[in-house]
Amino acid sequence: MSALRGPDSSEDERRLGEHAVFPETVDVNIRQLDPIPAPRAFIRELPLTDEMSDLVLRSRQAIRDVLHGRDDRLLVIVGPCSIHDPAAALDYARRLAALKDELDDRLLIVMRTYFEKPRTTIGWKGLINDPDLDGRFNIRKGMWLARKVLTDVLALGLPTAIEWLDPITPQYLCDLICWGAIGARNTESQVHRELASGLSMPIGFKNATDGSIKPAADSCYTARFEHHFLSINIDGRVISAETKGNPDCHLVLRGSSHGPNYDPASVKAALEALKASKADGPSDHGLVIDAAHGNCGKDEVREAEVVEEIAGRIAQGEPGILGVMMESFLKGGHQKPAPLDQLVYGQSVTDSCVPWERTEQLLRTLADAVTARRRS
Repeated sequence: MSALRGPDSSEDERRLGEHAVFPETVDVNIRQLDPIPAPRAFIRELPLTDEMSDLVLRSRQAIRDVLHGRDDRLLVIVGPCSIHDPAAALDYARRLAALKDELDDRLLIVMRTYFEKPRTTIGWKGLINDPDLDGRFNIRKGMWLARKVLTDVLALGLPTAIEWLDPITPQYLCDLICWGAIGARNTESQVHRELASGLSMPIGFKNATDGSIKPAADSCYTARFEHHFLSINIDGRVISAETKGNPDCHLVLRGSSHGPNYDPASVKAALEALKASKADGPSDHGLVIDAAHGNCGKDEVREAEVVEEIAGRIAQGEPGILGVMMESFLKGGHQKPAPLDQLVYGQSVTDSCVPWERTEQLLRTLADAVTARRRS
């Protein structure tokens, strides 16, 4: 069980204790500082194999090809709202991997592997922050588990997707990720725009929680340029990062606090907003629609209906829809967070998810929609 804590950092802790200085003006509201090993230690313990590296590189390029209009498949990012149980996540991944192989000629399926959850107020913040769901916040263990889940999913041949929330996390996980999102609460954040400009994979910026498109469109534009900011490298050293800019940023429509925005009129208006913002690249070709969140009122039954509606429009040849996002798990609905032995296996502890059986139907429906679009 000790391996679950991740790489040992006892030497780092000893040296910190020897040299720490605690003036009265520093860390007034900090109870404890628990050193975490540098990213390189986790990467060394759970390395990316040659086969995994090839999958990540091929998947990133395939996603770029869809976003830039060079591949007519539909990008589908599907999986749990958040991962809280590595065993259940791997169970889900095995089922999805089998379906991916069957539908790969029409769908580019990427699994949601989300480990950090932004909270409107307070609540469980994800596997990295509190892996045992018991308030002990063993972040070292959580980071190790996140990397273990990602290597297990990639080993099945499945590309991975994540939401980047904390600007330090990418140094620990970036080599394992094929697609990333910046959530609605952070889409206007300068820190996340700078972060996106240096990330190695396509990044989707979600519209703001109030439904406004301009902040996300501006982010797609801004992240294309080079930026300079403080960060850390894989050895945990503070650095001044200089990025080249990310040409693969795009808009994700996720609805809002006022209601959905996946309808044809909203898609058309969003595409016009992208054009007005001077965002180019993927924005010249379309956007991704998130069927969850504000587009379904966090109701998994309605979410499935939204996916079916989008599939119908794709089949009729509606332009501008490059991809679909869906929250899905083994069992439908959701439950309150608690230690694993108190939870229903395979059911979300954050937003409600579409159950697996319904997910399988919806993925086949989306694949049939792509077939119909090719014929039109």
